Amino acid sequence: MRTREMRHAVFEFLKTVAIAFVLAQFIMTSVAQAFQVEQYSMEPNLLPHDRVLVNKFIYHFRMPRPGEIVVLHPPTDPGRNYIKRVVAVAGQTVRIHGGRVYVDGRALREPYLSAETTGEYGPGTVPQGDVFVLGDNRGNSEDSRAFGFVPVHSVIGEAIVIYWPPTRVHLLR
Repeated sequence: MRTREMRHAVFEFLKTVAIAFVLAQFIMTSVAQAFQVEQYSMEPNLLPHDRVLVNKFIYHFRMPRPGEIVVLHPPTDPGRNYIKRVVAVAGQTVRIHGGRVYVDGRALREPYLSAETTGEYGPGTVPQGDVFVLGDNRGNSEDSRAFGFVPVHSVIGEAIVIYWPPTRVHLLR
C-alpha cells in the first residue's frame, strides 16, 4: 500500500510540474515576456541591464500608439530585439528638423528626452501596417532614421514596467 501511495504522489507531482511548465510557456509566448535592455538608446528612461516586462498580448487587439515603448525586431536584423518609442503610426507624416520631431506638421512635446534630436529626416508618411520608432537617446540610437518604418508584425509588444533592478522599479506609462 505504501508503494502505491508513493507512486500516486510522484505522479501527481509530475503532473503538476508539467501543467505549470505548459502554462508558463503559454504565458511567455502569448501574454508577457521579460527582456533585458542591452543598449544606451533609451537613456535616461531605460538603462542598460534594466529588465522590463513586455505585454505581448495587447497588439492582438489594437495597434501601437504614439508614445508607447515597444520591443521590436528591426527590419535590418530580425533576429535581434530593440526597444524604442513609437513616434508615429500609419498615415502620419514624420519630419526631423532643427533638433525637433514633427508629426503631421506639429512639433512633438517630448519631456522624456534629455537632449535635442540629432540629424534630419523626411518628411515621410508612415505606411499602413507600419510604425516609426525612435530611441529616447537620439544621439546614440539605431532606429527608424536608419532602418526605416517597422511593420507592426515585427513589434513584439509594449514594455509596461521596469522590474529590475529594485531601485528602478516603476511603470512605463
